[in-house]
Amino acid sequence: MEKRFSFDYEHYAALSELPEADRLLVAEAGQATRSAHAFYSKFRVGAAARLRSGRILRGSNFESEVYPAGLCAERSLLFYAQANYADDPIEALAIASDPSERECYPCGQCRQVLVDVERRQGLPIRIIMSGGGTASVVDSAEKLLPFTFIL
Repeated sequence: MEKRFSFDYEHYAALSELPEADRLLVAEAGQATRSAHAFYSKFRVGAAARLRSGRILRGSNFESEVYPAGLCAERSLLFYAQANYADDPIEALAIASDPSERECYPCGQCRQVLVDVERRQGLPIRIIMSGGGTASVVDSAEKLLPFTFIL
């Protein structure tokens, strides 16, 4: 039996078209790229999350000399948020990169952890993927990873 999976998402041809709260979160993610340690790839990624309380948290990628040790910006941020603000759910998460010639999308591991966090907190996370002056937005991480791992 053949089945079909499709989903809706928002695309903004210019960052100025984003709702103000999302635009500010993308700017925070852009700021987070400055703290990235991307000595090898030279691809600096930043992530910013808005918690229900309004608090903004940032994370960046970190590459290690002992590859593959290291961590993506999204997971750095998510693990920090879960360790320090577990009772303050993440409402939205923005991703930015430097260089920023195209939109920056989360890797497979980050997609799974985003879904894990959504399940733990019982609320979807709005994901804003920016770059190249544009952004694509999904209203839940599950849309980025339809066949998730479940224990």
